[in-house]
Amino acid sequence: MADAYRIAIIGSGPAGLSAAGRAAQLGIPHILLEKTDHLSDTIYKYQKGKHVMATPSQLVLRSDMDFEAGKREEVLGTWDEQAAAQGVNVRLNADVTAIAGEAGNFRIALADGETVAAENVVLAIGTQGNPNMLRVPGGDLPHVQYQLDDPGEYVDEHITVIGSGDAGIENALGLAADAEQGNVVTILNRSAEFARAKDANVKLLTQAGEQGRITIMNETSPAELLPGEIVLDTRDGQTKIRCDRVIARIGSAPPRKFVEACGVEFASEDREAFPKLSPAFESTKKGIFVIGALAGYPLIKHCMNQGYDVVEFINGNTELKPADEPLLEAKFKGLPGGKSVDEWLEFLRARVSILNELSPLQMREFMLDSEVHYFRSGATIFEKNEPGSSIFGIAEGHVLVELSDTDKSLTQEIEQGSIFGEVGLVSGRRRGATIRAGTDVIAVEIPRMSTLKLMATVPAAKRAITYVSTERQLLQMFGSGLKSEDLVDVMRSAEIMQVKAGEAIIDEGDAGIDIFVIRSGSMVVEKSIGRKPVFLSYLPAGSYVGEMALLDNQPRGATVRAAIKSEVIRIDGQAFRALLESKPELLEGARREMEARENINNFVEAKKDSFSTVVDMYSSIASFLVENGIGEATDVLLIDENLCVGCDNCEKACADSHDGLSRLDREAGRTYAHLHVPTSCRHCEHPHCMADCPPNAIHRGDDGEVFIDETCIGCGNCQRNCPYGVIRMEKVPPPKPSLLSWLFFGTGPGPGEPDREWVEDRVSDETPKVAIKCDMCAGIRGGPACVRACPTGAAIRVAPEEFLSVSRLETEQV
Repeated sequence: MADAYRIAIIGSGPAGLSAAGRAAQLGIPHILLEKTDHLSDTIYKYQKGKHVMATPSQLVLRSDMDFEAGKREEVLGTWDEQAAAQGVNVRLNADVTAIAGEAGNFRIALADGETVAAENVVLAIGTQGNPNMLRVPGGDLPHVQYQLDDPGEYVDEHITVIGSGDAGIENALGLAADAEQGNVVTILNRSAEFARAKDANVKLLTQAGEQGRITIMNETSPAELLPGEIVLDTRDGQTKIRCDRVIARIGSAPPRKFVEACGVEFASEDREAFPKLSPAFESTKKGIFVIGALAGYPLIKHCMNQGYDVVEFINGNTELKPADEPLLEAKFKGLPGGKSVDEWLEFLRARVSILNELSPLQMREFMLDSEVHYFRSGATIFEKNEPGSSIFGIAEGHVLVELSDTDKSLTQEIEQGSIFGEVGLVSGRRRGATIRAGTDVIAVEIPRMSTLKLMATVPAAKRAITYVSTERQLLQMFGSGLKSEDLVDVMRSAEIMQVKAGEAIIDEGDAGIDIFVIRSGSMVVEKSIGRKPVFLSYLPAGSYVGEMALLDNQPRGATVRAAIKSEVIRIDGQAFRALLESKPELLEGARREMEARENINNFVEAKKDSFSTVVDMYSSIASFLVENGIGEATDVLLIDENLCVGCDNCEKACADSHDGLSRLDREAGRTYAHLHVPTSCRHCEHPHCMADCPPNAIHRGDDGEVFIDETCIGCGNCQRNCPYGVIRMEKVPPPKPSLLSWLFFGTGPGPGEPDREWVEDRVSDETPKVAIKCDMCAGIRGGPACVRACPTGAAIRVAPEEFLSVSRLETEQV
């Protein structure tokens, strides 16, 4: 065994190579151990010709190795040249099998039998060698692969890319880049947003989707792989597409067994947890340092900065501050307490439960996208029904949730360490209550996309957010003065279930007594009458169902199935029964709910002979509306064609209320029987249009309306993402002459939307287009102009839960 090196660096990716470059510049005896025959295997395995990004742009690069955005081959070439020029002591084909010893005397065993001695060890081995595998039927078929080396190798194939992170998006873009290859490329994203991916990649993917080069399937996951086909679970049910090849890029996990054998502890037992580290990157094993993706920091620029910093720390430079220090200092400026950045990060991590298992490095990255607020006691943090989808974590103090709109003294305390604001995150609905500071409060505000990324990358954070949001949803829904301690047994039995579109959670005639709370999505309730399913009612997010069988000890009286892909909380019936018995007010409320539903059942039973045609027609109409998007709507425009006279007053009124551009196309859309669903915004529970708006110009207003503000840049992402075709891209025309000018002098185009020729004559080629859509006439007295202008009452705007209930027939038949 040769003389000991001061630093042994294992892994020559961006972090390890940068560390070796710094050691070489400082003249520190070092060795860089790489198990392959080339440097930076992570970048080497990128697909050929891949554009490597240098994000985040606001972060300064601190490294002796150059790096800027460019092609994979250029980046690797630069690093090879600079490693040689700087005298980096690299040993290739050096596969490390074990690390033993203590700080100052580590022995590193190699696969060829040799041993390397070092005073300090830097682990920069990444996670790519331990990919997550597909766990669906057919996941082991030979056409499934987890790596894409050269997109040019594949010709005339139907290829499905599974995974919505950067690797999956870049693979899909590479496979679809050359139309001459003839590939049909589909990418699956199990959520509505690309929470894990860089903004630039999302924009490129969206552009490719717009151009027809890639099919993007959001809220879709694989159900089964077959030879030549793949079965998919989509938000609207199962479908099957042709598939010759699957490329699964669904993340990776740290090589835990090897790392733990070195004496390094992890933050938790989760497979995707990261090692515990100090701010100087030192692990729980003194003398072993961890940097790069293994530390939870996968971006290249971050990794390279860590490589530089860790060598400086080992060399005794304790005064060095991370490159992101100025950015974080600005965020903490003005907070009371005079803490340093490191102290603030640890203060927030230790005192906010969902952040407990983040490493110091993850905290730094996390805080770049979040904000810290200081609220004085009594200050209102947000109002009930206010739009918002960010969540807050309480680091100091407590907040009060107002339980009554009339009596401000009725409040529920949320203590330090917990979160609030999760209702908008989970359901897409407005703030469920007014919250004010009960004491002076320091709280972290986490934007929706950052929260989704946190939940996707830190399992413990996902569990904590899910638990709290579930408990809060139950407390808010059941009311009756319930406290958190009342729900301990109920929460212990609660199970979050994903429900496919069309899948039943309750079957008529079954003997179950469990309760189901609709967390997101929506359900329809049907009863079999004369062997036909009769549509009884629609249940939006925030409803619960199943109490009838529990209270009257009878079999299930109806079938409940998902209108769209939904998420429900399943509560053990016995646990809920015990809660009801201990809370008379809650029991009374449940009995009233049951009585209302029994009335609907009794009505249908009583009228099944004399009004069977009416009930059948209603059920068909309700099913038609659910198929056309009302299942995720919060407000929808319907037109009764029995009353509509085709005057187009609704369109004209819409245009006159909105700069001459109508947000409504009366004739477009689908019709069933006498009911027409025109092209107009549904104001969805989870708006698809919000999924990728670069300037964040799309918001939900005080009355639930989804609107686009003046910061729109005309990128068209919202129009492409809307599944209902209700968003237009238009040049805003100049103001029209007044109605009186048109009436008396013939000037201007008259009422309604001006014709295309009039507009084109008054706008230039340089006039930018903007996105326009229905905003429910927010801020206009009297409500939606289309409804007010209808002379016959044919146009109505309704919430689906109010319209989709057979109980309407009961009132109509009286």
